[in-house]
Amino acid sequence: MPFKKADFVTSAPSLDVCPDPYFPEICFAGRSNVGKSSLINALVDHKGLARTSNVPGKTQQMNYYQVNDKLFLVDLPGFGYAQVSKEERERWGRDIRDYLLERSTLRLVLHLVDIRHEPSDLDEEFFYWLGTNRLPFAVVLSKADKLSYNKQKQSEMRLKRILDEMNIEVPIVVSSTKDKKGIGEVKQLITEFAEF
Repeated sequence: MPFKKADFVTSAPSLDVCPDPYFPEICFAGRSNVGKSSLINALVDHKGLARTSNVPGKTQQMNYYQVNDKLFLVDLPGFGYAQVSKEERERWGRDIRDYLLERSTLRLVLHLVDIRHEPSDLDEEFFYWLGTNRLPFAVVLSKADKLSYNKQKQSEMRLKRILDEMNIEVPIVVSSTKDKKGIGEVKQLITEFAEF
C-alpha cells in the first residue's frame, strides 16, 4: 500500500479521548529520542508531519496521524529520561498500558531501539511485557546509518539473542530514516498487520 496522504488528527492524553476506534492502528513505542517521529515522517514522505526534536520527552501524548483515510499511525510518549516529574512519567505509563491492552483497533506495536546501544532494561521489560500480553510487535533498530554494516549485524544478532532468551520471535528491521534503509520493510509490516 503506498502511503500517499497523511494528516495529523489529534493528540490524546489518555485512552478515553482517543479517536473513535474505526481504522486499524499501528503504534510507535520506545525510549525518548529514539526516532519515532522521524520514522513516521519517512514512512509518509513528509518531513514536517510528526514533530522531531533533540529534546527527549517532547512527545507527551498519543499523537494520531491518519494515512490514506484508512489507517492511524500513533506516536506514543517516549519512556526513559524525559525531563518530567515521576508522577507524570507514571501517568504516561498507565495511559500507554491502558491503550495497548484495551484499544480494539491496535494491530501492531513497532518498538524502536537505537541500534548504537544495547537495549536498556526498560526496552527488555517492554519486550517481555508485550510478549506476555500476546501483543503483536516488531522491533525496529533505528539510526543504522551511524554504524558500519558489520556493527549493524552485531546489534541485530545481540537483539535476537535477547529475544530468544525470552522465547519471543518477532520481526526485526534495521532502519535508517536518513538513507531510507528498512523503510520499505516497515511499510510491508504495517500493510500486513493492518490487513489491507
